[in-house]
Amino acid sequence: MPELPEVETVRRDLARHLVGARITGAEVWRERSIRQQPGGRAEFLAEVSGQTIAAVSRRGKFLWLDFGNGTALQAHLGMSGQLLVRAAPVEHPHLRVRLWVTGAPDDTTALDFVDQRTFGHLLAVELVETETGMVPASLSHIAPDALDLLLAAGTPARQAAVAAIGRRGTAIKALLLQQGLVSGIGNIYADEALWRARINPQAPASTLTEAQIEEALTAAATVMGESLAAGGTSFDELYVDALGRSGAFQHHLSVYGRAGEPCPRCGTPIAKVTLQGRGTHFCPACQVLPAAAAPTV
Repeated sequence: MPELPEVETVRRDLARHLVGARITGAEVWRERSIRQQPGGRAEFLAEVSGQTIAAVSRRGKFLWLDFGNGTALQAHLGMSGQLLVRAAPVEHPHLRVRLWVTGAPDDTTALDFVDQRTFGHLLAVELVETETGMVPASLSHIAPDALDLLLAAGTPARQAAVAAIGRRGTAIKALLLQQGLVSGIGNIYADEALWRARINPQAPASTLTEAQIEEALTAAATVMGESLAAGGTSFDELYVDALGRSGAFQHHLSVYGRAGEPCPRCGTPIAKVTLQGRGTHFCPACQVLPAAAAPTV
């Protein structure tokens, strides 16, 4: 599933190609891709047609086209969703929704939602005011993400996140994946961040110091920033940016997907365990689990 760097890469592309454009119409080929729209196809078409895209925003793994009038088109990419800007229509076997646009900054005439597995969706929504700005009502519970300035060291939001994590006896990796605490971190970047912070992913958060939790959040922000600079992580053709290009950060991963390979730091073979149903990679020598810290998941 695309994580924060991948979604942010797509958001930046869409902002460059769509801000200022007007949606002249839409076509829906797969009802499942708008399954959360209460009024179905008719409501979806009515809500998006004629709207002007004022901005493209993101929180965690969700992004939305802000229409500047209190409404927006929210997108969740799921496992295989892609938002692709087109200068001309392109046939695709997994094309689910197409938005026709005019007045784009360049030659863009359409935005295609392509989704092989159909776990993603589009939804026309109202925006609500939160402490961090206007967001879709359905996302108001999502916490600020690891790249959000509100999580900068020393701020109340950062301190609150550290305290909320530290109070729990759940494995630290599982908490990093909970979008109500810190959003945008997924399986790949949780493994990479904890390796950088030298923290065992199975360690109960309550056994860690505030400094260790701070280090984990800092490492998450750092690794996701590096991934963003590389266009995200692409293991297959399911994740591409809005222009159809793959990311390159998969070539720079230290532990994720490298079970049995030597740790880049100490040479010990990388281990893989299953934690809450997620494959979890770590170095057993660099990320030692204290004997007294039996993980609770």
